[in-house]
Amino acid sequence: MDKNRDLTKKESISGERPSPGKEKIAEFLEALSSKNPVPSGGGATALAASLAFSLALMVGNLTLGKKKYAHYEDRLKIRMQEWEEGRKTALRLAKEDEEAFMPLAKAYALPKETEEEKEIYRERMEECLDYASYVPLQLLKLCAETAKSLKELAEEGSKLAISDVGIAADLFLTAMRGSALNVRINTNLMQNEERKKEREEAVEEALKQCELLEQTVREVEKRI
Repeated sequence: MDKNRDLTKKESISGERPSPGKEKIAEFLEALSSKNPVPSGGGATALAASLAFSLALMVGNLTLGKKKYAHYEDRLKIRMQEWEEGRKTALRLAKEDEEAFMPLAKAYALPKETEEEKEIYRERMEECLDYASYVPLQLLKLCAETAKSLKELAEEGSKLAISDVGIAADLFLTAMRGSALNVRINTNLMQNEERKKEREEAVEEALKQCELLEQTVREVEKRI
């Protein structure tokens, strides 16, 4: 018996939808392309980030143990621990994104006939929008924090795999810009102006690291 296939059947029966951390990629992509509300863009951006972390780890593994890169090895080992944690976190955030969206979808359907119902609706929406904007912001920050170490990898890592560092940088850029969109589509509906401003300022701050990732891509292009 194919144990992976059996696990898939069990999860399907339990009502869980495929997410990158549990299912084969092909099954996740099939679920992503369906009309079901989740997985969606949040899961896609998290998958992009996890692929970027995996590529960085691959280049790191190709660099470790090589005499030519001995000067970088101690720093690289620390970076690789960070990238491994980043990959795990990105996959966890893919699941959290789904968990954040479903309550929001239910909140949209709340009755809004009476004043009391409208007040309940506004309060519930604000709670859901807060969480739905928080999760992609965490992914955005996670990717932003990796920009410096990825540029270092492009400069110090194995030259044979430098193109993979450029691909990782592009994937991080995709994850960051996608996460920013996922934050803003929720903050745009917020009534709490203070929280809205806080979220949007955090997005702008994190997006500043896109320039460093773009520099990394340009540097890779010059060297291949």
